[in-house]
Amino acid sequence: MAPMSRIVAVYRVRSDAQSIDERAAAIAVEQSVELSPSAIDDPRVLAEIVGRVESVTDLGNDLGNDLGGGRFEVRVALATATTGLEAGQLMNMLFGNTSIHDDVTLEDADFPPEALAAFGGPNHGLAGLRRRSGAERRAMTCTALKPQGLPSAALAELAGRFARGGIDFIKDDHGLADQDYSPFDERVRACARAVAAANAETGGRARYVPSLSGHLDRLRRQVAVARDEGVDTVLIAPMVVGLPSLHAVAQEFRDMAVLAHPALAGAQRLAPPLLLGKLFRLLGADATIFPNYGGRFGYSPETCRRLARAAREPWGGLKATVPVPAGGMSPERVGEMLDFYGEDAMLLIGGGLLAAGERVTEATAAFARRVARYPDA
Repeated sequence: MAPMSRIVAVYRVRSDAQSIDERAAAIAVEQSVELSPSAIDDPRVLAEIVGRVESVTDLGNDLGNDLGGGRFEVRVALATATTGLEAGQLMNMLFGNTSIHDDVTLEDADFPPEALAAFGGPNHGLAGLRRRSGAERRAMTCTALKPQGLPSAALAELAGRFARGGIDFIKDDHGLADQDYSPFDERVRACARAVAAANAETGGRARYVPSLSGHLDRLRRQVAVARDEGVDTVLIAPMVVGLPSLHAVAQEFRDMAVLAHPALAGAQRLAPPLLLGKLFRLLGADATIFPNYGGRFGYSPETCRRLARAAREPWGGLKATVPVPAGGMSPERVGEMLDFYGEDAMLLIGGGLLAAGERVTEATAAFARRVARYPDA
């Protein structure tokens, strides 16, 4: 019988040089069989299922500190079969028990072709979102409906004003769910119709993107409500509703494009390029929102560059996921962001447009023009 394929998990481990080999072996066991190999008498389990340490690399001063050999990269090969090719079990095998140890982070993972094919990646991706928005030769634009607490009618009025300004995607703030002051069904009907009316008025192609929340059955019902209103793009926070729910929505509703929100992504010790760029892409996100450097979060330019690369670079035939830098961005930074990310991106500015108050439509139009005229703007 042919040997099982393996996923290679890449960990960063804090350890002294004398202990790292033992620590690496312990991670390999913990993430595979959770039992000392000496207690296993099945030859197949020992040969195929037990995790295998592939390499241990001393990272030295790679973090720019004085830890010396205190940081190591540990690569562990795990049997693909142990994941059952299911999203939750994949995360369990990659980082389940080891995530409890505060001296380890999960930095990356390399997947065999059968895993990439099974999970499938985005249904639409960069090319599909470009076609939907008509942004074939430029970066896409996005904004957010906020603040939390507004009634559905006020959010719909704001959505219409954004649409008349020529924005491509108008997403719910991720905190909008099914609250009494803005119930999901009522809000989606109102906002979708307001955007449709604005599009009819201007000839635009703005998309309203409702935020889905709750357990999987509720997500399915919310997709049905959105679809009935002509909505073809939705927002999901995968770490809030669960990565299996992201994958289920992407697999079951292939006509829907999915924008992934990073809420709760910082609660796990998973490297952002892996989680927001690679894993969200693998499980079906067509676009991934993340904190841009220089905003109100602490991502560095290098983290953002690696994240965007993970989302877009060729990867086993999977469609490219659109990087969506966000988090306190302003229209004045459009040129800088496009210089950094290129035009295969979506720029998300929320508060920077809402600050214009009654002139929000004009501010939105100016933002859209800056993006459309790049690099001449």
